Amino acid sequence: MSVEALDAVAARDWCHRAVEALAEAREEIDALNVFPVPDGDTGTNLLLTMAAAAQAVDDAEPPDDLSVTCRAAAHGALMGARGNSGIILSQLLRGAGDVLGQEAVPRGRALGAALVRAADLAYAAVAEPIEGTMLTVARAAAAAAAATGCDELDTVAVAAAQAAHEAVARTPEQLDVLARAGVVDAGGQGLAVLLDALVSVVTGAQVDAASRPARLADSYPDVAGGDHPAPVDGPAFEVMYLLDADADAVQAMRAALAGLGDSLVVVGADPLWNVHVHVDDVGAAIEAGIQAGRPHRIRVTHFGDAAVRRAEGREELGRRGVVAVVAGDGLAALFEVAGATVVPGGPGRRPSTSQLLEGIQRAHTREVVVLPNDGDSLGVAEAAAVQARAEGVRVAIIPTRTSVQAIAAIAVHDADRSFDDDVVAMTSAAGHMRHGAVTLAAREAVTMAGICRLGDVLGVVDGDFALIGTDLATVASQVVDRLLSGGGELVTLVTGAGAGPSLAEQVIDHVRRTRREVDTAVYEGGQQRYPLLIGVE
Repeated sequence: MSVEALDAVAARDWCHRAVEALAEAREEIDALNVFPVPDGDTGTNLLLTMAAAAQAVDDAEPPDDLSVTCRAAAHGALMGARGNSGIILSQLLRGAGDVLGQEAVPRGRALGAALVRAADLAYAAVAEPIEGTMLTVARAAAAAAAATGCDELDTVAVAAAQAAHEAVARTPEQLDVLARAGVVDAGGQGLAVLLDALVSVVTGAQVDAASRPARLADSYPDVAGGDHPAPVDGPAFEVMYLLDADADAVQAMRAALAGLGDSLVVVGADPLWNVHVHVDDVGAAIEAGIQAGRPHRIRVTHFGDAAVRRAEGREELGRRGVVAVVAGDGLAALFEVAGATVVPGGPGRRPSTSQLLEGIQRAHTREVVVLPNDGDSLGVAEAAAVQARAEGVRVAIIPTRTSVQAIAAIAVHDADRSFDDDVVAMTSAAGHMRHGAVTLAAREAVTMAGICRLGDVLGVVDGDFALIGTDLATVASQVVDRLLSGGGELVTLVTGAGAGPSLAEQVIDHVRRTRREVDTAVYEGGQQRYPLLIGVE
């Protein structure tokens, strides 16, 4: 179905389509990366930045306000920006949002104006803009969109995407390092992918990713180029940090950083900024931030070390760890005792990509198994895994949708097995755990079991609201009966906030009366929303 105007729903849809498209194209884009340094992470950085924007949009309130949605996307990208390309993307989102958020019904002309504003802000953020890069592609797309003079949204979006691909194909003519390496610009390619996602949302048609020229030889067969990135001389370190400072102090800092290195990009607005620079003197780059205000979330990457980590892995780390997203203090203690690294989260409290990535890093192992324990956290886990893999960590995500599945998975975890065998065993254990829960209806709604009203007890069976009642213990017992109808040997109960001292006991009594052959296990989870989580294996 085509979209005639960009509202909050369409903007949110584009954010998710963009994340999916970047995830699919990430390896392709990473392989192109030779400018400004051949560090092979542009696709990864764009994906993580866009994932942060999408998460911020999902959390924005009210969800149907386009202005709020645009601001959330820009702020999320600013906070989660990775690398030079990620910071430029955050500025592009900010510029586009400046225009779209002011329009009552943004159509084609508004989109053209938004892309022009986005390109202008992106150029302004870069201390020394270089043609043949993501900036060039942004400006070409904006110019083509504005030149249509049309108010049809699909026409403008298609014009912008086509111009972006044409600009990407021309980047080797503008930047010698690309021609020598035999590639097009990685950041520009990423931007073209994002515009393809926009076309997909606006027109309702799937864009053929295979049509994108990746290697230079696809478009310029007479240019000599190899499969290996050309060597690039330059600073040894990438320094990034968020900065709390006023605009005047940032201007002075920008001048100081410009004298220390290159690839300087500063984006944001008073009082929060995101700073990126390549330097040899890391201390001086951080000191410049301290003189301007308060730098935080400082990240320093040595380009040589990063390449070595990708090539050789991390032999100094432990062998294998487990990272689990947990929804309560009791569950956190349970998984920590089992040796897992825990990340706070759960239904309605989905962790950020950076929080999950930090959890993977805290595991300090060469191999990590991630247990998201919530359907909404699966995408975040995938985005975090992408970055962790780029840093040399082998990551597998077991698609657990509830904590009882994770309990079953970690019970069979064995770090002495091969990675693949361990993942298969844990996945099998989680998959054989049928799961349910009881909760209280927060409002009147239509469910599989009928219409529920505020305060009704809802019984969840394998993710669906299958029962409605008035008593927690009664509904919980009915959920157990449903789960045991296909057989089972063990019922696992995890109590949460609001369970009361007797809820688990009443369910256990019911099991003993009706299914004497079935064992029971009870854990105090402390999770919100669900007074009782139930598993049958």
